Amino acid sequence: MAKKTFAEINEKIKKGEAVVLTAEEVVAMADEQGLKATAEKVDVVTTATFGPMCSSGAFLNFGHSDPPIKMAKVWLNQVPAYTGIAAVDAYIGATELAEGRDDYGGAHVIEELVAGKSVRLKAIAQGTDCYPRKELEGYISRESINEAFLFNPRNAYQNYGAATNSTGRILYTYMGMLLPKFGNVTYSTAGQLSPLLNDPYLRTIGVGTRIFLGGTQGYVAWHGTQHNPSKARGENGVPVGGAGTLSLIGDLKAMTTEYLKAAVFKNYGVSMFVGVGIPIPMLDEDMARFVTVRDREIKTTLLDYGVPGRSRPTLKVVDYAELKSGFVELNGRKVRTAPLSSIYKARQIAATLKEWIERGEFMLQEPAAPLPADATVKPLDVKELD
Repeated sequence: MAKKTFAEINEKIKKGEAVVLTAEEVVAMADEQGLKATAEKVDVVTTATFGPMCSSGAFLNFGHSDPPIKMAKVWLNQVPAYTGIAAVDAYIGATELAEGRDDYGGAHVIEELVAGKSVRLKAIAQGTDCYPRKELEGYISRESINEAFLFNPRNAYQNYGAATNSTGRILYTYMGMLLPKFGNVTYSTAGQLSPLLNDPYLRTIGVGTRIFLGGTQGYVAWHGTQHNPSKARGENGVPVGGAGTLSLIGDLKAMTTEYLKAAVFKNYGVSMFVGVGIPIPMLDEDMARFVTVRDREIKTTLLDYGVPGRSRPTLKVVDYAELKSGFVELNGRKVRTAPLSSIYKARQIAATLKEWIERGEFMLQEPAAPLPADATVKPLDVKELD
């Protein structure tokens, strides 16, 4: 088949002629018509995920008070925000807890701002000649502040490992509650709908890629922290276990609480569910092969969180067809599985993104720069103090 370009596909989108399918729909089409015909007929495949992504947060600019203040410490609904930047800028991290509470944190503040609710701001300062004010307290809202943009250092993990627990007690983790003696398995990737599993070598996703983020259009800002494309891969090119990651950015004021939700993990802390959708352009037959990957072809590691080290042992390799079936076999018995991410919401996002493209409201953006293809993740090995 003749190769397609981003520009050619965008021209079809402008004319309302682009053929857009979700990552689930394109699998069905490939089963019926084959890869070559699918590659020729389809222009864009929409992918999506909606799961807890701790490495998230928002930059806020509050505007200047009179007299002005250079905020040294800031709390939003009693949640500390980072202020080591300009006078009235702050970054609130999703997992930062409110002082004295373990069931409310930065993710809740972000969600309440998105919902249009008032948030209590408290700020203190040392006072300077140009910023004489030393304290300030009152309410702000999405409408009252200047900029508010989501900036997430690490989202959309490419194939995170599944979790279980070999110990004799319940473990409370970011992978949810893990029952004793391999009592359950949890997993957090959306399988064949997941964005980076449909473009395993990140051929079409890079710096500047336009995406669905939290209910509006956002962008890939950079590769995410702990980006590890050097992970071992299967024959289909899909990494087996956590590999690539994305750093994402978008206008918080345009987002909705439908796709940005605070979450509390018992005895662990606060996180935030983030809705991410990425369009994959069907450039050639190789991309057709990538975007038609099935759950049974995506394998990940099942890790024992009962081992309290940074290198948890891999108990076995499982595929997403097994994980989504509700059970996996482990040590000769069936163990119940449960997802942390919502397939229902991921399908909603993929369908919404498809509609935006079909209506000509969302154009594909060719990356300004590729993401690293050979990065690895270093462990923390500190030099002993003298």
